[in-house]
Amino acid sequence: MNVVLIPGFWLDASSWAPVSAALTAAGHAPHAVTPLGAGGAADEVAGITLADQAAAVAELIDGMDGPFVVVGHSGGGAVAHAVADLRPDRVEQVIYVDSGPLGEGGVVNDELPVVDGVVPLPDWGVFEEEELEGLTDEIRADFRARAVSVPPLVANGAQRLHDERRYEVPVTLITSTMPEAVLRDLIAKDHPYVRELARIRDVTVVELPTGHWPQLSRPDDLAAAVVAAVQGEADAEEAMAVPT
Repeated sequence: MNVVLIPGFWLDASSWAPVSAALTAAGHAPHAVTPLGAGGAADEVAGITLADQAAAVAELIDGMDGPFVVVGHSGGGAVAHAVADLRPDRVEQVIYVDSGPLGEGGVVNDELPVVDGVVPLPDWGVFEEEELEGLTDEIRADFRARAVSVPPLVANGAQRLHDERRYEVPVTLITSTMPEAVLRDLIAKDHPYVRELARIRDVTVVELPTGHWPQLSRPDDLAAAVVAAVQGEADAEEAMAVPT
């Protein structure tokens, strides 16, 4: 199975290294991407949107054969959902890592400060304590050293979607900062945060308790969870291909 890995804000393709290694060992083909415009100069990224980032991933998919699983962490989840909207006939599953689908008109985070025309990794005080769980001082220092900036319109611009076939694409949520019971309760209460998720036909929730960056705090466990989710989809596809 081809697996596209989209990192969240301030991370690049290298952040998926443990997951990519585990996918390769399991016989899959990982394609970790650095989102369009990540780390770019202000004048180069001023007009880049979520739609542009999704289109770049769709172009990658178009250049290869076979079905894909798309994995999105944090803000990368908004891009992953847009990819499913663009290519619902090619995406077999979307896996959200402490993230979820962002609906039409939604914004990832319009409260993040723009500095010199880009959105840099902010001070740790911006985040809730539960988001930072598992990030030791060493991990935080490494994260900050490798952090890449985000184009402003990716953070504060509106999501644009077009094809409701996206709701037919199965979803797995690997949730780190929100227990499944809380998530299901929000869905039952029609909370705006999960309204787009509630429209998806097939949703599986996997709990991986840690902070918001499990690829940093629990990389091996995240790798195992992603492989299990991808393998489940691959097994289902293989079973469908076997004549009965």
